[in-house]
Amino acid sequence: MEADALPAHVAIIMDGNNRWAQLHHRPRLAGHHAGADALRRVIRQAIVRGISTLSVFAFSSENWSRPRVEVDGLMRLFEKSLRDETAALVEHGVRIRIIGDRSAFSARLCEAMAVAEKATCRGDRLTLNVLANYGGRWHITAAAQQAAQLVRSGELEPSMISDEWLSQASPLADCPDVDLLIRTGGEQRISNFLLWQSAYAELIFSDVLWPDFDEIAFDGCLNTFVTRERRFGRTSEQIKAQIC
Repeated sequence: MEADALPAHVAIIMDGNNRWAQLHHRPRLAGHHAGADALRRVIRQAIVRGISTLSVFAFSSENWSRPRVEVDGLMRLFEKSLRDETAALVEHGVRIRIIGDRSAFSARLCEAMAVAEKATCRGDRLTLNVLANYGGRWHITAAAQQAAQLVRSGELEPSMISDEWLSQASPLADCPDVDLLIRTGGEQRISNFLLWQSAYAELIFSDVLWPDFDEIAFDGCLNTFVTRERRFGRTSEQIKAQIC
C-alpha cells in the first residue's frame, strides 16, 4: 500500500460486540472485553500503516437506554482500559482524546479521562479520538450554541459563521476531515456519528463483528479505500487531468 494513498483520518463504528457474545454463548460484557482487544489490534495496525488520526465510537448518547447492568459494566471497562492502557499509549506515541458530553460520567471516570489525556498529550504518531456519550447532532448543536452566544455578545457577526468557522469550533478542529468511515457488524448506517466531519468520507460496511476485526480486516478496508475515486464534486475527467 502506498502511504500517500491511504486515509489520514479513519473513523470506526465498532459494532457487533453483543452479537459476538451471543454467538459464543457468553455474557454481553464478554463481547465488550473482546471488543477492547480488537481496538488494541487496530490501533497498532493504524500506527504501522501511518494513519495520523483514528476516531472510534465507544459509547453513543443513545446507549444509555441499554440494560443498566451492561451500561455499568461498560463504564467500569472504560475506566479500567484508560488506566491500564495509558502507559502503552505513551510508549507507542499515541495521543488520546475523549470527545463527548462528560457531564453524565462518574467523577472517577472523568478523572481517568483527564489523566490519560494529559499523560499522552505529546504523542505524535497517532491521535486517537474516543467518542463517548457523543452524538453528531449534539456536536453540531454545541457549535451552533457557541456561535449564538458570541453573536449575542457582539463578538461575532452572523455573516462570519461559515463552514470553516463551524469546523474550527469543533473539538476535532485540529484533525483532518474523515477520509474513511468503517462500520463493522453488517449494519449499513452511520448512527449519528461524526456527521459534520464525514461529509465526504468513503463508507465501508464490514460484515465482521467488531471483536473479530483484526489487522487483516483493517487492511482490507484500507485496500478498498485506495481503489475509490474521490471526486469531491468534480468529474472523473477532471481528476485524471489533475493527475496528469
